Amino acid sequence: MSNLIEIRNITKLYEMGEEKLYALRGVNLAIEKNEYVAIMGPSGSGKSTLMNIIGCLDTPTSGDYILNGKDVHEMDDDELAEIRNREIGFVFQTFNLLPRSNALHNVELPLIYSGLSRHERLKRAEDALVNVGLADRMTHKPNELSGGQRQRVAVARALINNPSIILADEPTGNLDTKTGEEIMALIKELNLKGNTIIIVTHEEDIAKHATRIVKIRDGMIESDKMSN
Repeated sequence: MSNLIEIRNITKLYEMGEEKLYALRGVNLAIEKNEYVAIMGPSGSGKSTLMNIIGCLDTPTSGDYILNGKDVHEMDDDELAEIRNREIGFVFQTFNLLPRSNALHNVELPLIYSGLSRHERLKRAEDALVNVGLADRMTHKPNELSGGQRQRVAVARALINNPSIILADEPTGNLDTKTGEEIMALIKELNLKGNTIIIVTHEEDIAKHATRIVKIRDGMIESDKMSN
């Protein structure tokens, strides 16, 4: 199998006046297509910084990031925006939905600049919502949906461009245990359908859903092993 993601000796340094703070210190990580990886670590460990770099939301201070055979460092802002929109689907703890738009329009959003007709955009958004079990909630606004349903809308939106990677940051953080389990089952299903899943969490029971767990501490990888 070929590596979809290659992180090579990446550091991330924040300078605050005289003080230098390393969020990442020489991290090496390779993730293959169709893997399901959990990145675990306590608060301040560097896991969110690593996720932001993988998601092309942030750039490393030094080191290389090769995504799908391309060096991210050599991409301009337009190319990075294109990668974020097409290659990567983001799922956040806080859902990040537009409150005044219904589920269908929230899901359609990433397609607005795709050149597709409105009819085609809405058809794809409908299919994505059906895919996550929300066929009967398409015209509901976020405040008319439960937390679990809102996260399903967020997952549908992440899937709309058929990305090669789903990046999920504490996707069950705002959900009760039962609903959290439902969302994790949905994410597992996506992995079985061929999506590469990277989940960032500080919870052991959430990380166990993945097939591989990478633990990070003080900006360095502490362990990297297959899940039981």
